[in-house]
Amino acid sequence: MSSSNMAVARKAAESAEAPRILVIYTGGTIGMKDDPDTGALVPLDFCHLVDNVPKIARLGYQLAHVQMTPPIDSSNMNPSHWREIAQVVAENCGAYDGFVVLHGTDTMAYTASALSFMLPCLGKPVILTGSQLPIGEIREDGTGNLITALQIAAAKDPCTGRPMVQEVAISFGRFLWRGNRATKASSTDFGAFRSFNYPPLAEMDLHIRFNAECLLRSDTAGGGGGEAAPFSPLYAMDDAVSVVTLYPGITPAVLRAQLEVPSLKGAVLRTYGAGNAPTEPWFLEAVRQFTGDGKLLVNVTQCPAGGVEAKRYATGDALVQAGVISGFDMTCEAALAKMMHLFGQGRSAVEAARLMQTPLAGELTCDGAVA
Repeated sequence: MSSSNMAVARKAAESAEAPRILVIYTGGTIGMKDDPDTGALVPLDFCHLVDNVPKIARLGYQLAHVQMTPPIDSSNMNPSHWREIAQVVAENCGAYDGFVVLHGTDTMAYTASALSFMLPCLGKPVILTGSQLPIGEIREDGTGNLITALQIAAAKDPCTGRPMVQEVAISFGRFLWRGNRATKASSTDFGAFRSFNYPPLAEMDLHIRFNAECLLRSDTAGGGGGEAAPFSPLYAMDDAVSVVTLYPGITPAVLRAQLEVPSLKGAVLRTYGAGNAPTEPWFLEAVRQFTGDGKLLVNVTQCPAGGVEAKRYATGDALVQAGVISGFDMTCEAALAKMMHLFGQGRSAVEAARLMQTPLAGELTCDGAVA
């Protein structure tokens, strides 16, 4: 990534009290424009954004930026890019009060989930945002999203003086969502993201109203209390994992082709309803073979809202008996990123199975349920 200082109001540069925000520009629709020859959207550099949002200077913040070179479409995002972003945050965590990551919408929820596990106990905001229309167009959503993300990254708790947001989050449209709870729910709405199993962290209307009781704190990130653990980034991600989506008519050949990849260490199984799957002997045998080989299979529902209740129906219980563990109410994006994270840290399948059912960054609600 390349970096440079942004031109901002002189008052910001002169004031030691001005919030210090680092913008990490990865690409995405927010920084694109129409190619006059093809009509397709092509990425531009970060200066294009600044030129089109002069009111940024009126915030009075000390801003700097780092740019992924070249900017990428989020469809090309992968774990090596997650590592780049996480490294920029970690290497600059002492110099800035908060971070804003400009990102394409298609894989934003995956990146937000991954960063939440890679940056444990950071204690500062990492706010991802983007847009559905390029910021240079006459009617667009990028200007509001960018300015709001900057304001959220700069916000302080009036009681403690610490950052109001101390986690990875997605700011988009009228809501701020926990990053590892969000999913892209619309390809066209300006409110593209939703979090079906966790309330918004903030609502942005005339004012930005934080839901304080929903915000993660660095000393309670893993679900416990006490002193905050020291920040120690965890960059390694293991991509020897997969997602298997069930559908009526799935055949033994298709399922086995997905589960019998030699290098695979684990997979997320997207099931029906409350965690249900076929009980035909060939299906359960393929699952038992996978888990019996010491590989991890995590059950998440295809439904956008709700979660897995593995023993509610006989079809779900059959998966438990075959060695599948519940992902409770995790999104598919969070479950996949978490599995990559755990195997990246060298965890065994047994250790990873236990930790998949343990909240590490507010990504799931298990309420003491037994998978």
